[in-house]
Amino acid sequence: MSVVETETHGQVLVVRMNRPDRLNALNHEMRTELSRVWNEFRHSKELEVAIFTGAGRGFCAGEDMKESLKDGAPGGRRPEIEDPFMSGKLEKPVIAAVNGFAMGGGFMLVERTDLRVAVREAVFEVSEAKRWLLGGYNHGHIANMPYPVAMEMALGFRFTAQRFYEIGFVNRLVDAADLMPTALSMAEHLLTLPPASRVNTVHMMRQMRPAPGPEMQKLADALHDHGAKSDLMESRAAFAEKRKPNFKGWNDPEDRYRLPTLKSIK
Repeated sequence: MSVVETETHGQVLVVRMNRPDRLNALNHEMRTELSRVWNEFRHSKELEVAIFTGAGRGFCAGEDMKESLKDGAPGGRRPEIEDPFMSGKLEKPVIAAVNGFAMGGGFMLVERTDLRVAVREAVFEVSEAKRWLLGGYNHGHIANMPYPVAMEMALGFRFTAQRFYEIGFVNRLVDAADLMPTALSMAEHLLTLPPASRVNTVHMMRQMRPAPGPEMQKLADALHDHGAKSDLMESRAAFAEKRKPNFKGWNDPEDRYRLPTLKSIK
């Protein structure tokens, strides 16, 4: 059984993450297979639109913590070949069909898509603040949302599909039986557009989205270095041992008053 399944509907490719027993959590095998699938889709002469979904009751639960703990690789081992979907080099439009939980890295996958359909039961969460030293930075596009909403997300609050639909993060909110038909209908509309117009418009709209620049990356790196790394290790240990973490905070309590800023790192 492949961890990523594909099927075609004319010029539409359906990409389905297939680890339902793990809520489609991202491990090295799945990342590698997704990279291969997205590269093949990018260079295909027949396929023009993709629908990205998950098997079972989850879209994607994010990083497979069990595997990354075993490998000693926080964030998981990366595939050997570049993933054009994640790197922003995939010129063709991708529609998310969110069938359930989209957490952490799974939420990041939804963020990378261009159009989004979600079942009413779907749940979204940016979970890094609960396990790492900095929440939300990897999801840079949440900054496009109103500030209090972006802050709520970065701090690990869960969002229902209904609320995301009201905010405008999701295009269509549907019953489970209508998820794929709705996504396929949207894909068929895209295929009625002139190919150059479709690709150029998607590219232009993506370029208009603000994303963190190099200065923000420097600040994120500085905040990671400034953080209480013992809490990071405690969080991972607590997850492995299925217990509540016991966070200590900074080694030097005064560090909370010495946070790096954009001005200080220049």
